[in-house]
Amino acid sequence: MVEESALSALLEEAVAGRVVPGAVAVIVDRDGATITAAAGSLSLDDPTPVTPDTVFRLMSMTKSTVTAGALQLVEQGALSLDQTVASVIPEFGELQVLDGYDGDAPRLRAPASQATIRQLMCHTSGLGYSFTSPDLQRYMESQGLDDPFISDRRILSVPLVTDPGTQWTYGTSVDWLGQVIEVVSGQDLATYMRQNVYEPLGMRETTFQPTDAQRERMMRIHERTQAGQLVVSDLELPRDWAYFPGGHGAHGTAGDYARYMAMLLGGGAFAGARVLAPESVELMFTDQIAALPAPGPMPAVQPRYGNAVPAFPFPQGWGLGLHLALDGIPGMRHPGSGDWAGLCNCYYWVDRDAGVAGALLTQVLPFFDLQIVGLAGAVEQATYAAMAAPATAGMAIG
Repeated sequence: MVEESALSALLEEAVAGRVVPGAVAVIVDRDGATITAAAGSLSLDDPTPVTPDTVFRLMSMTKSTVTAGALQLVEQGALSLDQTVASVIPEFGELQVLDGYDGDAPRLRAPASQATIRQLMCHTSGLGYSFTSPDLQRYMESQGLDDPFISDRRILSVPLVTDPGTQWTYGTSVDWLGQVIEVVSGQDLATYMRQNVYEPLGMRETTFQPTDAQRERMMRIHERTQAGQLVVSDLELPRDWAYFPGGHGAHGTAGDYARYMAMLLGGGAFAGARVLAPESVELMFTDQIAALPAPGPMPAVQPRYGNAVPAFPFPQGWGLGLHLALDGIPGMRHPGSGDWAGLCNCYYWVDRDAGVAGALLTQVLPFFDLQIVGLAGAVEQATYAAMAAPATAGMAIG
């Protein structure tokens, strides 16, 4: 694998150039061997160094782990991928589709079909996010629910933005999947995930409820101003959740997430613990949306939280809990690799073909900061360049 010094140099250059206030990069192979580098500080106004033990708000990197938790219930026969969400939670069946506006009045109608558990896992349920849907932003703003950092159960009652099964739409699907887990398992999501995914894999720092000690090691959220400067943000996730959001509520370290990625590389097992059957992992990496239009660009509806995200320039799909690069990326991940990201500019990829996975973690808004995207790409490119290079003394090649 790539040398730690190479990753450190990339991160230190990014910190010096104010691309990030601090960051951690981690690379892991299917045997669980890791290379970790860290640079910068917890905050621009706090010189405490970022280290491999720094805690990050994982945001949407939570989605894949919660999907894995739900797939455990499918394996047990307690849940079926193609049963409707409403068959588990009847209230879901009451959701309507927001079909635009008549003046100031939202135009609502019944969905043409009921969403399934599978559709929650691959974002074809019809649920959206306010920061990617102008109509939903308008609706949620009228309800005081347009802040993605708030915790309010009313968020689970907002309308769909499309009919289920008709297109890929990024939204609160995995929040609802977390509610499904709670009903089927009889446990709250935080407890279920701790007992069935985090603890078996040795992810001891991953939690929906960070302790005071973990918060002391947590990086502050920063924001990039229109002038390009980084400033410390006043945004923060709630300490007390109205419900545990399966789509964005987990906190954790880079090393913990590396253990999860190593489990995916290992076909569902890591360090002697099996949390998924190989068949379930295969489903995660199998395109579920081939019959639908490929995901398109996402607009910047709320610029404080996210920049416009262009369409992926290579063939893409969605598995269960993972975006898929169907043809790979030249010089980087191989065909069929999975990936996704977190709102605060965290990025990861899992390449089962090459037997390597990696992540870059920082805490900067808005999402899809082009400088940080470039840094994540540089980390990935350095990883594959080292794997392709002839073996030399002092360099571990994966």
